[in-house]
Amino acid sequence: MDIKSLIKKLPDAPGVYIFRGQPKRSRGLGKILYIGKATSLRDRVRSYMSKGIFDTRSPLIEKMLGQFDAIEHIKTDSVLEALVLEAHLIKKHQPEANIKEKDNKSFNFVIITRENFPRVLIVRGRELLQHHISKNKSTTIYCSGLGDNKIDDISSKFKKEKLEERKGMKIGYSFGPFPNSSQLKEAMKIVRKMFPYRDSKCIPCIDRLKKKKTNDLTLYDISYSVRNKLCKPCFNRQIGLCPGVCIGEITQEQYTEQIKNIILFFEGNKKRLVKNLQVQMKSFAENKEFEKANITKHTLFTLNHIQDISLIKEESKGLTLRLGSQGQTLDSGFRIESYDIAHLSGTNVVGVMTVVEDGEIKKSEYRKFKIRDNPGVNDTKALSEVLSRRLAHIEWRLPDLIVVDGGTAQRRLMERILRENKLDIPVVSVVKDEHHRPKQILGDKKHLMYEREILLSNSEAHRFAITFHKQLRNKL
Repeated sequence: MDIKSLIKKLPDAPGVYIFRGQPKRSRGLGKILYIGKATSLRDRVRSYMSKGIFDTRSPLIEKMLGQFDAIEHIKTDSVLEALVLEAHLIKKHQPEANIKEKDNKSFNFVIITRENFPRVLIVRGRELLQHHISKNKSTTIYCSGLGDNKIDDISSKFKKEKLEERKGMKIGYSFGPFPNSSQLKEAMKIVRKMFPYRDSKCIPCIDRLKKKKTNDLTLYDISYSVRNKLCKPCFNRQIGLCPGVCIGEITQEQYTEQIKNIILFFEGNKKRLVKNLQVQMKSFAENKEFEKANITKHTLFTLNHIQDISLIKEESKGLTLRLGSQGQTLDSGFRIESYDIAHLSGTNVVGVMTVVEDGEIKKSEYRKFKIRDNPGVNDTKALSEVLSRRLAHIEWRLPDLIVVDGGTAQRRLMERILRENKLDIPVVSVVKDEHHRPKQILGDKKHLMYEREILLSNSEAHRFAITFHKQLRNKL
């Protein structure tokens, strides 16, 4: 086998590669020894032939490299799809070098619970079942009651019931195993942007209402004021990653369609998924639900351009590619500062600054400000003091973008203060509706690529300001 010639023929594209052993028959295929995914199939396979490979990989990989006789590949449209395909093939073939290289408990699975509003969770193998299934011989299957992605009650029923009781969930669908937890978490960020879903921190509005003995009524029989009081938006709803299960914005039927899309994605059925989305978009447009149609259109675009927004860590560099909400890659170290004011009828006025860097919150750099010149209920005056005091700290790193809670007046105020300090830092403001939910982002449209990060920082600033204000009041 001419390795160099084989590598040259591999595409410089994402996909899954398969190492096979020598076939037992002259025309047969050899046993699958190892399955992996790659950002670049050519570069990844070439790395196995480097001189230092035995210093960095396990003895099992070293053994595999001494046994393989052929290399196959399956090209995918994106690294994310390669990750899903890799998990499917590992589950199907269970190559020795994949399974034994990791403790079977350390694999990761995507779980969709079985309930009215299913949760989508990442669960480690140790939290799931390890079945021993006897057919012709006893074989260890890793979380393998997963026939057709569903948990089958094959054996260890007692363990399964205990698991579900302990975790407070009934398992509907499970996808995996995924060997790398950090890559899976990054992948789920992309999936959740395309298909917002509920997690364990989101309590369905209908469940909250039932606790208040309104279970004999439907959501629509209960007055808006009662629903608004009992059903509060979860954090992920505020940043667009939950479809509104927590506040009754989405029906069970609508949410079921969203879950079906997630299932199709993890089944690798992209063609059917795209067709479903196209049908949904057309239906929304015909019913003049243009906002929903536009969201579905954006989801379709994202799905067809996942290769441009991959969050998966590059195997060769160990770097994480982060993205803005509409697909552009963020510059490394991109820093967003968000400001908010809190008070009670103009008393105990406080201001805060929160920081989001590389898409992640940095609580160590949050700052609190007690307003010295009591502005009463004049938030813009308080904001002016906060930003001026912040800019006086020349030892603090300057942000790449500033976010302020409010409208045009607040944004222009911040821009004026920056100009007075001879600083050219863009500012956006987040406009809220009557329920204090984000409605619009004002500012240069090019900054909308950071929509998720803007809403995250704004939500954190609001939370941090309220917390600080309450702490101050409680001391009185």
